Amino acid sequence: MWQKLRSSLGWLRAAPAALPAAAAMERAVVRCVPSEPKLSLRFVLPDGSARHMQRDQTEPLGRALARIATNAAKGSAKAAKKSKKARAEDGAGSEAAAEVPAVQLFSRGGEAVGEEVPNAAAWEDGAVLHIGEARYRVERNPPALTELRLPRSLLAGFPVCPTVRVEFAAPQHCHFRWYRERPGPPGGDGGWEEEAAERVFTPSTALVGLRLKLRCTPGDAARRFGAPREVESSGPVEAGPGACSFDSRHLYTRRVCGDGSVRTVSYNILADTYAQTEFSRTVLYPYCAPYALELDYRQNLLKKELAGYSADLICLQEVDKSVFVDSLAPALDAFGLEGLFKIKEKQHEGLATFYRRDKFSLLSQHDIAFSEALVSDPLHKELREKLARYPLVQEKVLQRSSVLQVSVLQSTTDPSRRICVANTHLYWHPKGGNIRLIQIAVALSHIRHVACDLYPGAPVIFCGDFNSTPSSGTYSFMMSGGIAEDHEDWVSNGEEERCNMPLSHPFKLLSACGEPAYTNYVGGFHGCLDYIFIDKNVLEVEQVIPLPSHEEVTTHQALPSVSHPSDHIALVCDLKWK
Repeated sequence: MWQKLRSSLGWLRAAPAALPAAAAMERAVVRCVPSEPKLSLRFVLPDGSARHMQRDQTEPLGRALARIATNAAKGSAKAAKKSKKARAEDGAGSEAAAEVPAVQLFSRGGEAVGEEVPNAAAWEDGAVLHIGEARYRVERNPPALTELRLPRSLLAGFPVCPTVRVEFAAPQHCHFRWYRERPGPPGGDGGWEEEAAERVFTPSTALVGLRLKLRCTPGDAARRFGAPREVESSGPVEAGPGACSFDSRHLYTRRVCGDGSVRTVSYNILADTYAQTEFSRTVLYPYCAPYALELDYRQNLLKKELAGYSADLICLQEVDKSVFVDSLAPALDAFGLEGLFKIKEKQHEGLATFYRRDKFSLLSQHDIAFSEALVSDPLHKELREKLARYPLVQEKVLQRSSVLQVSVLQSTTDPSRRICVANTHLYWHPKGGNIRLIQIAVALSHIRHVACDLYPGAPVIFCGDFNSTPSSGTYSFMMSGGIAEDHEDWVSNGEEERCNMPLSHPFKLLSACGEPAYTNYVGGFHGCLDYIFIDKNVLEVEQVIPLPSHEEVTTHQALPSVSHPSDHIALVCDLKWK
């Protein structure tokens, strides 16, 4: 019976040795979610047949028990009929017909549960269901796996981060066991050999050519465990690319920095939606091996790079929605980081901000689309009126899909410390300096409202791909706090699109990583476009992680390459409160 229960219900509690004696009873598994009208009940009848019932949560318990009794009687009758037929063939006599068994539910304290009690309240965890002489312990909402998946591409020396989705459980409380394929005789199966017991597994070069298997047992904080599930890799572990451009940077970031410091990363990771085009392969990145532009390959490199920075804050740009959901969020969750995503309007990519859970908690989010905010938010009334005098520029600004992600975080060790983390990716066109100035004016006005009005005193960390070099009007505006109406960037796209207006903002900002020679290096261009701006009145730079050397960047001509997953380079620095 116990073996049938395992296969029919598909779940198992913790090892029997860890359970009390009463757990020798059969299991009745109840799934009851407040947002759903019905609960489900799974158990195996004394005759060995599995039952899966759906009952209204508001229905009186008595009706559910009556249905169980009917099912039990039918099962017994069917079993009796089979037995009678077997005895008739053997020449034996018949037996009396099966009777309807007594069915009752008892609470954890041993009292009978009234038949008028609604199902949702009656089926509590630890209750005992009696069906005739059989006894069932009720397990309400036991931990369960809803998805377990391995990446398609596995590289030796690169972390394998499974996608784990659970119900009534948490990945950090689940048990993971990794197995390597054991080579068998030609045409035979050699089975599996245990390799490690950890959530994230990094295969060694010894495993090249072998497939992996993961067994996951879902668990919760109360140390309850549900049905284990196994998944095998679709292909074998392959050889990695050798040394990567970020390996030497990881020497500076082996450990998470202390409580008073915040390691911050800003990185345009090159959206797959842009990397996987004929234009990208033949014009933008003709020097890059086609397989190195494949999403699965680049994700292997990217996850190893990001995990190796041991960061507290990671702001990413050009994040495909599917990459965030299926790859980055599960992977970085395994390294203690919580992720937030903001998609661009009418696009498949957007921004992602990750923060270390044991250092920060999320207080609030204040994301905007620039075009929408400019049109409808009273904060931008003055700018809106100025821009209305330049209809051509106004139209271009409102056509852009750029967004701003703003998250307010609070220190878990010192609640008085809050930070306003902003992340953006400004308009890309080389002649779009005037558009970027309008976008950054909207951004800074919105950030001022959050950091000064809603959370007074919260310092700002503003990360992003600003598509602006240090000689641009946008960079000058950020650093100086103002820009004159006669700045050359107001005519960046010619006289026809001139829009002269003075702008100002109240922040005292510093580029934490300075002005590197380049943060974007492709065949036809290299320059500094990415920055981490900080509030220099409150924060200071403790350490800037050196960028890869020029030799490392150009080993394969330009970026991306077989050893670097993006056409941009991550900025990494350690910040601290003054």
